[in-house]
Amino acid sequence: MALLRRLALPLIVSGVGLVLAVWVGTQELDSIEQRQLNGATLLEKIVEHLELAAAASVVVVVLAVSLGIVLTRPGTRRLAPAVIAVANVGQATPSIGFLVVGAIVAGIGFDRVLLALVAYSALPVLRNTMVGLQQVDRSLIEAARGLGMSPTATLLRVELPLSVPVILAGVRTALVVNVGTATLATFVDGGGLGDTINSGIRLGRDTVLVTGAVLTAMMALLLDWVARGAEDLLRPRGL
Repeated sequence: MALLRRLALPLIVSGVGLVLAVWVGTQELDSIEQRQLNGATLLEKIVEHLELAAAASVVVVVLAVSLGIVLTRPGTRRLAPAVIAVANVGQATPSIGFLVVGAIVAGIGFDRVLLALVAYSALPVLRNTMVGLQQVDRSLIEAARGLGMSPTATLLRVELPLSVPVILAGVRTALVVNVGTATLATFVDGGGLGDTINSGIRLGRDTVLVTGAVLTAMMALLLDWVARGAEDLLRPRGL
């Protein structure tokens, strides 16, 4: 039963994908729809979308976790409110605004979209890193220091392992946010399934629009499921 519960989501998503494939196969597609919905084109867009979301998530994890660690150290804690305020501005600003401003300032393409996604999704990881580290029992830290551990060793062997569940929850949120926001990359030549969705809207082809939207939702659900599995796997025993 436990295995079935774990596999429920991918099985449901697979079922949705099968229904989508059957539905598209029953439609009378014109030449434009056939060009947009052939396997090679869809695979290319899915790979582009995954590359955007994955690259942005990796950069966010490296930068936001590192910054969260720095801001919870005694000498830099006073800077935390200002940094969080800046990160809040990043997430409060509409994502399309980030993309458009980035395109005006730095041009269009993958790298510019990546910067916008990082700015938009950094807050959950940064905030959860800080919260996770701050909630570690101070007596455990003092005990580790009493055993002769250095501050770095205490961080790596006590604080971070105990913060893993909270940090990974933020990473999951950022990953799903990046998958959804990456659809807007189409407006600055960033590629991805946003191209498929936008083509369906511009050309009035509902089949193309629905296919792009459903594939994006399926990707977000599957990546969230994978991230949840990684969270369970990396969670320290006993937590």
